[in-house]
Formats: sequence, C-alpha cells, structure tokens
Amino acid sequence: MSETVDREAIRHLMAVYNINGDRGRIDALAGAFTEDGTIEFSGQATSGRAAIAARLSGKGTRNPALELSRHHLTTSLIELDGDTATARSYFQVVTNQGLDHHGHYADRLVRTAEGWRIAHRSVRIDYQSPDTLFAPLHVRGRTPA
Repeated sequence: MSETVDREAIRHLMAVYNINGDRGRIDALAGAFTEDGTIEFSGQATSGRAAIAARLSGKGTRNPALELSRHHLTTSLIELDGDTATARSYFQVVTNQGLDHHGHYADRLVRTAEGWRIAHRSVRIDYQSPDTLFAPLHVRGRTPA
C-alpha cells in the first residue's frame, strides 16, 4: 500500500510542477524541487529554488502572443527505492496555436520532510514547432535558431 501512496504522491508532485507553471505560479512550481534541486534544459543546469524560479519566470521574454500554455503528461514510469525514486515522463505542450513542443522529463526524486521533491530534473525536447510561441529550445539532434 505504501508503494501506491508514494507513486500517487509523486504523480501529484508532477502535476504541481506543470499546473503551477502553466498558471504562472513560478514560486509554487519551484517548490516542487528540493532546496538545492536542479533543473537542466537547453544545455544549462540551474540549482536552488530561487534560481529555478528566476530562470523559469520569463521576465521580459514572454511572447505576448502566448495566451495559454498547457503541459500534458502522458506515460510515466516511476521506480521507487526506499526514500528515493526515479521517473521518466513524456509530455507535450499545447498553446493557443496547437502543439508547441514535446519531450520527456528524467527525474531523480527524494522523500523530504515536505514530502516527495525533485532533486534533479532533466528536460529533453524531441520536437518544437517552427511556429513556437516559446523561446527556441535545444531540440535533440539540432541547435535552436
């Protein structure tokens, strides 16, 4: 039973990350990480909740044409090992123009006094629309324009 509870807690944490990001609640998104957690994407790693929030805030870089963003998690494989876990989750991001990009998260998670948190998230982008409303991301196999 505790394994089922842990898996659901981790799925909830993934939803906290995505839904808060889509709603612009970046501090709440950063709270999904450990205090010294790391996010890595587009060839750059950022560690610590405050630094993660600053990087993901998009201050001054948000495209005014971006009216909505919805991150959809699809398949997730969560492997538990006591107070640590790994997860690989596929995602796609839909905006007001349709499918914008998709890829996967590779996560290392730890159980903390706050509950499960992301210690390290590696974001891999497999596709980004040429008409993206986001800044160009590093897509596997090519460099952003």
